[in-house]
Parts: sequence; C-alpha cells; structure tokens
Amino acid sequence: MAFEIPEGLAPVLLPIAWLIGHWEGTGRGKTPEGEEFDYSAVVDFTENGQDWLHYAMQLFETDADGAPLRPLGFETGFWRPAADGAIEVLIAQPEGVAEVYLGRVQGAKIELATDIVVRTATAAVATSGGHRLYGCVESDLLFTYDRGTADADLQPWLWARLRRA
Repeated sequence: MAFEIPEGLAPVLLPIAWLIGHWEGTGRGKTPEGEEFDYSAVVDFTENGQDWLHYAMQLFETDADGAPLRPLGFETGFWRPAADGAIEVLIAQPEGVAEVYLGRVQGAKIELATDIVVRTATAAVATSGGHRLYGCVESDLLFTYDRGTADADLQPWLWARLRRA
C-alpha cells in the first residue's frame, strides 16, 4: 500500500494513517425492499495535527457510463483512535441522523458497530443501527455499510471499492 505518512502526525493516528487522502470509486447499494443501485463515491480523510481524522463521504447517482448525475447522500465526522486499537467514530448526515460507532483497528481492517444513533423528528430514514467494515485491499479502500431501520433489521446497504486519487 503506497502512501506517505504526514510529517508531525499524532502517534495515535499511525494505525489508521493509511486512510489519509482522497479516495474515489464506485459501489452498489440495496434498498430494504431489495432494489439494487449503482453509485459513485468520494471520500476524504484529513488530519490537522490533532489526534483525530476528519472524514467526509459523498455519494452520487450515476448514468449508464458511471458518470455522476446528482448527489445521493453525504456524511461527515471524526475518527478517534486509541492507543489500544480501539476506535470511536462520530458520523452525522444532513438527513437528520447522527451515529457513534465503536470498533477496533486490526492492521488494514477497521470494524465498527453503532453504540448510539440519534435521529431528528424529521429524519429522512429512521436509522436504528449500523455495522461498517473498512479495509485496504491491493491499495484500494473497500467498505461495507449494513444499516438497520425502524422498518428493517440490519442488512447490507452500501458496499464500494475506492482508489486513492
């Protein structure tokens, strides 16, 4: 996996330093009703000398050639690793959902499960929980996101393969 560790990076970030950068790629999704869809994704992990990473992901509907047509979703948050391999991830979505994930960093694999989900009264989706898996495979960022809602048990929602851009 070819990447450069930023000078002055907080030591606690070293196990997740491989995430830092700009990633782009495509993925598939599946609605609770079973309808599958394609999308493109842009993900950024940035650091600023603190002991956390800032995270932002935007998804786009694509045409038959894979070109972005319109935004599908956005989320942003903070990844806060601990020296013992634990990690806390806070994610907010403009549709009215905020999630706190707890997990473990194991080499180039990060597994997360929701600890808390908070929704506004007008949230677009009644998210009830999630499970996420991130990994570096052949220098690409792979992720899966399983989501539960008030109407559906935890099930596959999004998965993608992104390349460092």
